[in-house]
Amino acid sequence: MKMSFRWFGEDADPVKLQQIRQLPGVNQIVGTLFDQPAGAAWPEAEIAALKQQVEAAGMKLEVIESVNIHEDIKLGRPSRDQYIANYITTIKRLAKYGIKVICYNFMPIFDWTRTDLFYRLPDGSTDLAFDHTQVQGSAQAMIAKAKAAHDEYPMPGWEPERLDDLATLFTAYEGVTEADLAENLRYFLAAIIPTCEAEGIKMAIHPDDPPQPLFGLPRIVKNRNDLDRIIHMVDSPMNGLTLCVGSLGEDPANDVPAIIREFVGLDRVPFVHARNLKRGANGDFHETAHASSAGSIDMYEIINTLTESGFDGYIRPDHGRMIWGETGRAGYGLYDRALGSQYLNGLIEACAKAAE
Repeated sequence: MKMSFRWFGEDADPVKLQQIRQLPGVNQIVGTLFDQPAGAAWPEAEIAALKQQVEAAGMKLEVIESVNIHEDIKLGRPSRDQYIANYITTIKRLAKYGIKVICYNFMPIFDWTRTDLFYRLPDGSTDLAFDHTQVQGSAQAMIAKAKAAHDEYPMPGWEPERLDDLATLFTAYEGVTEADLAENLRYFLAAIIPTCEAEGIKMAIHPDDPPQPLFGLPRIVKNRNDLDRIIHMVDSPMNGLTLCVGSLGEDPANDVPAIIREFVGLDRVPFVHARNLKRGANGDFHETAHASSAGSIDMYEIINTLTESGFDGYIRPDHGRMIWGETGRAGYGLYDRALGSQYLNGLIEACAKAAE
């Protein structure tokens, strides 16, 4: 397994490449061009500059997260073909600079959603939490809360410049069903996968986070059956999955080890996000430290199942707590994710040696 670390870029991330470089066993950066809007073709010069920055710090750049998908593609509007053409241009440019995997999602309007970015844990640290009662019905209360927050690092999809457009987007999704959204994903994949095959880039769709309805919007990447449907929309090894342990594990009905065995066994998982969480009632949860003892997920079982299934792709510690007085992008501080990377590396080594 190739241990990696997400980095948002020098202008968007208080964590420095030089700090990540000092983590034992971490030599891959999961990068992005955070300033590029959904639907834009990423400028080749910026891709080249990102690769140069990462390599100058002594690391590799082979995974990109995320090349965000324009809402017109998800809605199936006639304008989607131009945005798909831009996406294909981005795939070709990323391939030129050695990118092997693109992690993306097909969640309407929002990326991952939490109702509390600074949920306080008993030890005094803070982490991300979700309360299902705050995402029922209208989204206006959440929009007002986001406007009032003035966060330096807001949740993806809740950026201040985007909040005024949310009401229009919600109107656009009225009447859009899960079947409609799934068909629009199939159309997108059918258009881009031939380019991925030619360029050697694997697409890896991220599960819905959380894997339940939000504000009445359709969700189509929630469970094993959804994942199976997606990989068969376009039956190609380039049409793969980001197996996010936390996102799938937020729903106790998801048997994550069984999902790992099935889809790693089919060679459809190029990328894994590993994190832990503590489940509550009715789909509520809060995130925790990575260790099995901290949450509801047995991380030893996760890593052992990956090992037994022959997974040799990219893996990264996912969201971490804010600890030791650190401030920054919620879920993406340095310290707890650094601890998580070393915990995961220890499990990987132990499981690999036990399998010898």
